[in-house]
Amino acid sequence: MPAVTPEKWSELPHFDVVDSAQSAERPVRSVTTAPQGLEGEGFPVRRAFAGLSLKDLDPFVHMDQMGEVDYAPGEPKGTPWHPHRGFETVTYMMDGTFEHQDSHGGGGLIQNGATQWMTAGKGILHIETPPEKLVISGGLFHGIQLWVNLPAKQKMIAPAYQGLEADDVVFVSPRDGESLVRIIAGNIAGHRGPGSTHTPMAMTHVSVSPGSQLDLPWDPTFNALVYVLAGTGYVGSDRQPIEMGQLAAFGKGDWIRLGADAEQDSRTKNFECLILGGQPIGEHVEHYGPFVMNSRSEIVQALEDFEAGRLGVIPPNALMPHVPDPNPVRVEHTGI
Repeated sequence: MPAVTPEKWSELPHFDVVDSAQSAERPVRSVTTAPQGLEGEGFPVRRAFAGLSLKDLDPFVHMDQMGEVDYAPGEPKGTPWHPHRGFETVTYMMDGTFEHQDSHGGGGLIQNGATQWMTAGKGILHIETPPEKLVISGGLFHGIQLWVNLPAKQKMIAPAYQGLEADDVVFVSPRDGESLVRIIAGNIAGHRGPGSTHTPMAMTHVSVSPGSQLDLPWDPTFNALVYVLAGTGYVGSDRQPIEMGQLAAFGKGDWIRLGADAEQDSRTKNFECLILGGQPIGEHVEHYGPFVMNSRSEIVQALEDFEAGRLGVIPPNALMPHVPDPNPVRVEHTGI
């Protein structure tokens, strides 16, 4: 992990070393551990933001680490058709494949380093499910789904869809070439990712070589969160330990420090982290199931609109979850 990793990090575009005398390091405010659960039709997730308030997370609402799991044949699962309103969903696939289709005409394959950015806005129905081929064969599945809030004035904008392929990601590295920074969205040290966002934010996946340290410039107007996807390491100058499935929240400042332990476990070569930040919206949030609004009355209206079919309809050529045949036909090969 992950599927998209250039071999020679030292040959990538660089960003300058942080000048700690002229800028402030962000202090580590907390480290929390994501509980595990099931989502959709039963695929395993880690609830990355558990233990933090929405005020601490603003402009983010929810994030799941999906997997990492190596499915046996017939085991891969996804989600059925379901509604959203009032925010954006971001699905980043590191390994494996999801198919997406929505009631607004968006859709496609999300696989091996690709990202889907769906703006639910005033309402949309969608499905994410592994393709039939993967359900039959089984295989590795590992991804992230992030929910990004929209401000009140944009809650009811028209739905939209962005499909960002793996080779759209912007790759940069510090001058020592010991870390890889994949910029999916936002501007980091003068390098901008491909994602178009309504809420000002940044999203990047970093790999840090064993025993190495990364000081990453970060927009001082954004909050800052580091979620560990794989491996073990530390955050902050005080080297607070952190490992897979844990989230570090940082205070105010200009840059973030994280580092990798010299020895990583057998599941990963590098210390892998997702780093997120955004400009807080600062509005009251009412979150109920697949709806993220500003008041309870708006939640009630979303439920009524969904029941009345005003959030969209399942298209006639709808993608549906693949259900394995419980009694497949077996062909005996007798030879010639």
